[in-house]
Amino acid sequence: MSEIVGILLAAGRGSRFGSDKLRHPLADGRPMAVVAAGNLLPACDRVIAVCRPDGEELARQLAACGCHTLAVADAVAGMGHSLAAAVRATPGAAGWLVVLADMPFIATATHRLVGDQLRAGASIVTVEHAGRRGHPVGFARAYFSQLVALTGDEGARRLLAAHADDVRRLAVNDPGVCRDVDTPADLVA
Repeated sequence: MSEIVGILLAAGRGSRFGSDKLRHPLADGRPMAVVAAGNLLPACDRVIAVCRPDGEELARQLAACGCHTLAVADAVAGMGHSLAAAVRATPGAAGWLVVLADMPFIATATHRLVGDQLRAGASIVTVEHAGRRGHPVGFARAYFSQLVALTGDEGARRLLAAHADDVRRLAVNDPGVCRDVDTPADLVA
């Protein structure tokens, strides 16, 4: 089986945060996006971090921790563009784990669980904690053409809805799957 690629969506502006949230240091001093990448890297064969073209410093930090970086010119048009670009850049992958860089509290074990489900033949994998769907979301190679056609800011939400019968839902004991950081207050546990 070919590789499972992690896609770290790190091209957002983070306007509600008040500063560059993805470079904001967490308690251990590492930038938020670097922590998210560090949790994802052990679960995938490789990780593509999608960055804005003007995000050179973040791209350097993500490359230093082991990610391949991809600057996406139309990332400002929304998450769908970023996700499509990363999938397009990895056409030989057996599947993709999609993660938001502002979700640094997802456990590596959760990423591994989703990757293992894809390796075992699942088509689409989602995770839930306390009844709430979160991230990562896994997609098998069969969804390549639909993923590369994504646009806008919804990401793959419509794809999930259109293929609800193909989704393997995993209940996990990982509150990090639902904990994204939009404002500084979201960093307070």
